[in-house]
Amino acid sequence: MSGGRCGGGRRADSGYNAPMRWILTILISLMVLMTLVPWLSRFGLGRLPGDINFTILGRRICLPFASTVLIVLASFLIGRLF
Repeated sequence: MSGGRCGGGRRADSGYNAPMRWILTILISLMVLMTLVPWLSRFGLGRLPGDINFTILGRRICLPFASTVLIVLASFLIGRLF
């Protein structure tokens, strides 16, 4: 019994919690983003070149590819600063 600790000081379940944390982080981020979409559209997000908007059977479909790239780049830069 060397060191007085079993397992080298790591918790046994720490490897299983990491994917769950990422899933929860992504889901919470998506919920926040979806609630901010109407407010963000005032600033042009959703209407950038590369964002696809069309109507099928009276239903509006939005595929915001360029806006997604812009948001990801902005969050990456903010993450690098902090």
